Amino acid sequence: MTADTGQRSRKDLACTAEATAYQKAFGADLKRRVVENGEPFVVAQADTPHEIFHVMDIPVISNQWWSAYISAKQLSSKYFDAMVARGYPDNSCKYCSLGLACTLANDPATAPWGGLPKPVALVARLTCDCIQQVFEQWAEALGTEFFPMEAPAWPHKEPHWFERSNRDWEAVYQPDRIALMVEEMGDLIALLERRTGRRFELRKLEALMQRINEQEGYIAEAARLVGSARPCPVSIADQMPNTMIPQWHRGSDWAVQHARKFRDEVAERVQRGVGVARHERLRLMWIGAGVWHDPGFYQALEERLGAVFVWSMYMPFAGPQYIRELRGQVMGALASRICSMNEVLHLPPWMNGWMVSEAQRCGIDAAVVLLPPDNRLSQSGTRLTAQSLEDAGVPVLRLDADMVDAKRWQHATMVDLVERFLREAGLA
Repeated sequence: MTADTGQRSRKDLACTAEATAYQKAFGADLKRRVVENGEPFVVAQADTPHEIFHVMDIPVISNQWWSAYISAKQLSSKYFDAMVARGYPDNSCKYCSLGLACTLANDPATAPWGGLPKPVALVARLTCDCIQQVFEQWAEALGTEFFPMEAPAWPHKEPHWFERSNRDWEAVYQPDRIALMVEEMGDLIALLERRTGRRFELRKLEALMQRINEQEGYIAEAARLVGSARPCPVSIADQMPNTMIPQWHRGSDWAVQHARKFRDEVAERVQRGVGVARHERLRLMWIGAGVWHDPGFYQALEERLGAVFVWSMYMPFAGPQYIRELRGQVMGALASRICSMNEVLHLPPWMNGWMVSEAQRCGIDAAVVLLPPDNRLSQSGTRLTAQSLEDAGVPVLRLDADMVDAKRWQHATMVDLVERFLREAGLA
């Protein structure tokens, strides 16, 4: 990597190295299972019921994880160019279409794993207009089936949904929407059983959901500690891997143990008064997916300005959106988690209601918002959230850049842009 494209991030926690090592070993094992041994697997969006795949011991590759993986290897520009050369528009939604671009490029010499083999299915919720097009064409290119899941309208508008989502999930997410998701999950299970010969067991799902509740509870505790501690003990460079890697394995013995270890290490740093910057002066909020091609961006101003990125969505999202009281309704509880996961992160009034509350909880001085130019879903809700933050007294910088496409990104330029914004806002 060069200074113009991306910089590596500094990791301060011992458990971060353990998480990345685990994920590396998992990736190697996943490759062995699906590429070398030909085991049946699924490609799925992040906001689909991965718990079903885990219960059935079916390997799952998250489209978002795969995109971040490709981007981190600095291959996104190459594949998007190949996509355009095949007649696709150059303003495709990058995050969702990078996997398709890699498949269409058909270059085993550069593609991770030599490219994905044929999965038993591709699974996605229809959360925006492009999803159906991307996944139908990707399924055709891979020679498999696309299983779409509905994303019905959500008439019940509750900006403070996060205050009672764990307990009153049926009222918050609407019984009819939950029932539809339960029905579709039943159809998905039937397809997987037919295609793989493996069986779904409800008792295993219940046990998994209980372990997920425990895991997310530890992450929620860490989020509360980070929000209240001065100075900030853990930057988002450590928050992201210690939250997201266990999330891909949620409910496993390793994920539960690692979440507890992460909580404990955060608590220990708080107790010792350890901060990520020697002289913290500004607490920043990052809104959007991670800039996977330049993780060092988040730490570039810690020493120069004492500006620390305290908040990103991944860690504090764990508590309100994953923890569920089961009450004997295991499938319904899972459906309530899935049926609005994308909506609460990207659409008003849920997105802005939660993020304004989080900014107040964490003592945020300013926010930096990622506005991917070609991602229409992120554009609409994120702009309204930026306005809500400004109305609440939080200055906001809007960055027109993409989380996986590095073409519009230069490390030094973006860091200078943030510094100039903070100085002009009178914060630095």
